[in-house]
Amino acid sequence: MEIKVVHQILEWNEDVSNEVKDDLKEHKVCLVNVMGSPGAGKTSLITALMQELKGKYRFGVIEGDIAGQIDAEKMESLGIPVVQLNTDGACHIEAMSIKHILPDFDMDNLDVIFVENIGNLVCPAEFNIGEDFRVAILSVPEGDDKVAKYPLMFATTDGLIIHKYDMIEHFDFDEDRVINDAVDVNPNVDVFKVSSRKGDGMKEFAAWFSNKVDAKIN
Repeated sequence: MEIKVVHQILEWNEDVSNEVKDDLKEHKVCLVNVMGSPGAGKTSLITALMQELKGKYRFGVIEGDIAGQIDAEKMESLGIPVVQLNTDGACHIEAMSIKHILPDFDMDNLDVIFVENIGNLVCPAEFNIGEDFRVAILSVPEGDDKVAKYPLMFATTDGLIIHKYDMIEHFDFDEDRVINDAVDVNPNVDVFKVSSRKGDGMKEFAAWFSNKVDAKIN
């Protein structure tokens, strides 16, 4: 009985996810689901990427948090349209929340909306939210065993960012293990070694990102 209920909930979420996709397609807006652990650097990566692509796209951000609005305030200070989504304890964002939030944006004046998902390597991977593609972030300080421990997160992503790469000399971090584990669960994943702080790898990631966005909005 419990399995049946879970199946129905996911089925309902998938229906709403498709409605979100239709709405985005109508306005030619690309939705990007950014996932990773607390402290992995989701906000700093999004900020650095927007700076790298400044003038090319018009951005909006949905900030997902269990509580608070710290990251949303950072985005607002940069002049980026932002909506804070507090889940009040839930460990993931569902498509219905995105559907309700989209009307808060001027969709005709945006090209890309980032969804900074809840800091978690488990639940967010299970729920489609109408995104066009996913980016998973794994920071060097987290350790090189996370792909093996949380395979679904990395099996469902389009791009994997090994983040805070400028710190790799200070940690016992086997990047080859991470890449091999990621390819084992997701042969089509693209991997980037990025430091948002120093800019390393950002141009390569930005070029990949632009190709993904252009395929949607052009």
